Amino acid sequence: MAKKTPLRPAAGGDLKACGGQRRSERNRKEVGVKLPLELGSKAMCQWCDKKLHPVEIIASRKLSDEYEYYVHYTEFDKRLDEWVKLERLNFDFEKIDSDQKVKETKSLKMMTRLQRKKINMTHEEKDHEDFEPGSLQEHEKVKNIAKIELGRFEMETWYFSPFPPEYNECEKLYFCEFCLNYMKKKEQLLRHMKKCQLKHPPGNEIYRSGPLSMFEVDGMKNKVYSQNLCSISKLFIEHKAANIEVGGFLFYILCECDDRGCHIVAYFSKEKHSMDSCNLSCILTFPPYQKKGYGKFLIAFSYELSKIEGKAGTPERPLSDLGSVSYKRYWTRVILDILKQNNDMTIVEVSNMTAIKPYDIFNTLRELELVKYKNGQYIISKNRKVIDLHLQAAGSAGLPVDVSKLIWTPYRA
Repeated sequence: MAKKTPLRPAAGGDLKACGGQRRSERNRKEVGVKLPLELGSKAMCQWCDKKLHPVEIIASRKLSDEYEYYVHYTEFDKRLDEWVKLERLNFDFEKIDSDQKVKETKSLKMMTRLQRKKINMTHEEKDHEDFEPGSLQEHEKVKNIAKIELGRFEMETWYFSPFPPEYNECEKLYFCEFCLNYMKKKEQLLRHMKKCQLKHPPGNEIYRSGPLSMFEVDGMKNKVYSQNLCSISKLFIEHKAANIEVGGFLFYILCECDDRGCHIVAYFSKEKHSMDSCNLSCILTFPPYQKKGYGKFLIAFSYELSKIEGKAGTPERPLSDLGSVSYKRYWTRVILDILKQNNDMTIVEVSNMTAIKPYDIFNTLRELELVKYKNGQYIISKNRKVIDLHLQAAGSAGLPVDVSKLIWTPYRA
């Protein structure tokens, strides 16, 4: 989901802003906090829900005569990190913690058993989240680009991305949606668009069904495009590796097509030669196009390519939190649909039909409590009612991949 616009101090309301600043200053002096605030210090900050939430000070900067602080909301995903002024911060932890505990106690009493169970499951998943090497260090990196313009949409970014140093002071970057070159000013983009010859990604079109089209871009043949795609993706994917060698990857770009051209909406990448049989390395649907089923479509598309290759595939680990949820739902739908129609299928047979690795099939069934160990072997449960409940919870299959419209040959070195 795209980031909600955080609550900002009232523009043009000098009295209100000054009042907030005086309250913050009085509160700061009462608890003995010195300015400028030290990096790593804790506070409470007013968020867009008009409530105070705990934050950690990640960075600071001085604009004119006052400091701004880059804060991380410790309750939320890092995508909501932002620059705030002192008047939005509160340091009276004792009173806030007391009030918060009272509210949480009342809320828990009003929750149903099922609601409490869902919350616990959510926290368990977060507690066991995997991280790539170095990702914890990257947590400290301040978001350098606040917004981008891509096609007809302006998007608020979520994470840091290593653009060249000369772009770090740009609050907003402008991207050509066809070649993905980026500029500092709108005027530069408009001049570029008059000269740019591309009307679609620079690769081979391998799929066209209605307004949707899929292009395969070779990172070796289209290095600049692929590098720019990785840089823009890093703004929205927390654990994406930066500065990867794009020559070893293929990029599959999903586009919405009209009379103006083919406009990028989502993509996934795939290693040309994967030792672990990974059929997907990175996946992203740009924020304005989310909730349209494109993520499900891309996952299904990656498995259709694996079927053509004649081998089972799996996504590259670690999965992001959103990626993990998407894959679990996809595997649940595909596997249980087959088990519902075929009573005596083994895990290997399901893998041969779906191109999903047996390991992923087994883990999915185990998490759904549909596989049990009995008499020295694993037995798949065929309880129709339980299967139907899991299928319902997994949601719709999304946009179908019309295999008859797919024209593709596996990569050969």
